[in-house]
Amino acid sequence: MHKVIKSIAVVAAAALTLTACSSGTSPSASTDTAKIKVGMAYDVGGRGDQSFNDSAAAGLDKAAKEFGVETKEAAATNGEAESAREERLNQLIDAGYTNIVAVGFAYANAVGKVAKANPDVKFAIVDDSSEASTGDNIMNIVFAENEGSFLVGAAAALKTKTNHIGFVGGVGVDLIKKFQVGYEAGAKAVNPDIKIDVKYLTQPPDFSGFGDVAKGKAAAEGMYQSGADIVYHAAGGSGGGVFSAAKAAGKWAIGVDSDQALTAAEDVRSVIMTSMLKRVDVGVYAFIKSIHDGTFAAGPTVFDLKADGVGYATTGGHIDDIVPKLDEYRQQIIDGTIVVPSK
Repeated sequence: MHKVIKSIAVVAAAALTLTACSSGTSPSASTDTAKIKVGMAYDVGGRGDQSFNDSAAAGLDKAAKEFGVETKEAAATNGEAESAREERLNQLIDAGYTNIVAVGFAYANAVGKVAKANPDVKFAIVDDSSEASTGDNIMNIVFAENEGSFLVGAAAALKTKTNHIGFVGGVGVDLIKKFQVGYEAGAKAVNPDIKIDVKYLTQPPDFSGFGDVAKGKAAAEGMYQSGADIVYHAAGGSGGGVFSAAKAAGKWAIGVDSDQALTAAEDVRSVIMTSMLKRVDVGVYAFIKSIHDGTFAAGPTVFDLKADGVGYATTGGHIDDIVPKLDEYRQQIIDGTIVVPSK
């Protein structure tokens, strides 16, 4: 993993309701380790979204099991005020959870403010390294989403039968546009003349596009009806609608963040050709491990292809025939032969 400074944005929100769970101390955990308490404030959709948040939850669960830490989680809601995010973080701290993970860029201002007021508390924020969320006690967990999206874009172009594919973004923010431009770059590396439909479900300050299944379904239906045969979504919980549309149309979809052929509703898993893996779990686990090991370092840490922070899934065997080609692209990106755009 290497340190670089980038300004990245993605969306997040969370409700005030907190749920606690405590894991037993593992045999390898020290007495000090058992006292580690980690609070997590999720993005829209929360644990159970089968995508972004579930990946974060997986990292939390792994660290809790391995290091015997105690955890408390905050559920997410749409449309909450900035003050609600601050209050959520403060509630976690007041409950004794002095290591806080905020999942998503909507926490940027809240994390910056609360971290400054609580210098003894260590924070990690996923998907933001803007000036608002930097500080001596803040680790910024960011990803090269454009690199992983390049690979699934190439996969789409290699597998399409109509030379027409689509992209559904949850909210039109810069971070989700990174998914789009990477996807487009990968597809055009295979076929410069491929047609790519693009649709964003909402625009900020309306962040409901990450949790609106009906809008996701409608957007994908329009693309399939116009001739696209593969649609990639970066839309959080709205992706469930994309999968439903793919199944109804007898077409393919591409998942995001988690291996959604394993996590999505069982009745749509068969239409998920691949997923762009964004290893939020790796980032969250790395933060908690740094607390455990006493190696916490503030500032941005980028999880890219080289660091295994992004990638693609092969569940179902649907892209087995093109894996050698995708791995060629992957190595060219790691080597710097291919530079994937981010804007």
